[in-house]
Amino acid sequence: MTEAAARISEMPDLRLRIKKEMSRVIVGQEKLLDFVLIGFLAGGHLLLEGVPGLAKTLLVRTLGAVTSLKFSRIQFTPDLMPADITGTDIIDLDRATGGKVSRFMPGPLFANIILADEINRTPPKTQSALLQAMQEKEVTVGNRTYPLQEPFYVLATQNPIEHEGTYPLPEAQLDRFMMKLIVNYPDDLDEEAEVISRFTRRAEFGEPQPIIDRDAILQACRAVLQVAVPETLVRYAAKLVRVTRPNESEAPSDVREYVEWGAGPRAAEHLIRAAQAKAAISGRPTISAADIQELLIPVLRHRLVLNYKSYADRVWPRDILKQIKEKIEL
Repeated sequence: MTEAAARISEMPDLRLRIKKEMSRVIVGQEKLLDFVLIGFLAGGHLLLEGVPGLAKTLLVRTLGAVTSLKFSRIQFTPDLMPADITGTDIIDLDRATGGKVSRFMPGPLFANIILADEINRTPPKTQSALLQAMQEKEVTVGNRTYPLQEPFYVLATQNPIEHEGTYPLPEAQLDRFMMKLIVNYPDDLDEEAEVISRFTRRAEFGEPQPIIDRDAILQACRAVLQVAVPETLVRYAAKLVRVTRPNESEAPSDVREYVEWGAGPRAAEHLIRAAQAKAAISGRPTISAADIQELLIPVLRHRLVLNYKSYADRVWPRDILKQIKEKIEL
């Protein structure tokens, strides 16, 4: 057995250990936790959307705690400036010479896991300060570029029901998130009661403890890249993305009627990489068509730009992607 195959075979156990440790404070949300772990191992950024009080922030904090990575929280507000998150040059005193020198003061982006809390509450100028960091894993301040330490993840949250004082993310930034995950209410009364009980008896469960360090995480991410991707599934992923564009001849009827702009090639890249991570946490050395189909909605839902008719007819990206999944064959 090769080293990569051995690491892939260990992934299911890693998945269970991480989820078990996170369950000290997170109740239920099994599928959501799997998607977060998939994005994490695939090296992708995640956008979490849900109403207040569903533990979005707590989930990201807990992920930081169990992975022992450097964690940083940025509370996005209307008055937040780009330098507040990237860092800035300051004038300092050189103790050796007594003169003044310029020194770079790193901002909160210089961490491994960034919680971008309520990212849609800050203006586009500050939102766009994340673009370079998310894509190139570096930050430019003035005339200098500073690399960010690997691994680097941005997990952003936003509230879908409040629109006053918010700034929708531009498509260019949305496209850099590997997945958009919807955080739902607890599944049933028992689960919601357990959330309340867990809050009142927090001392009994203790705080989540680190179970994996930075080097092990980087090795796991490298193992994900070794998961095999058959050429037929590469073409299948590309076809699923291409038919989201209304000018494509094979586009389903809902796409031609309701979509203004479809997804670009980065969507297919993210779809394949997420499928590799899903196969890895299942202990499989090769991705399957089922992996791609399960990840289609979270990977593409935020990349479709719909027209006005879709809002009038109450048709959402999820509905369109379901039709694509049903009608487009391997």
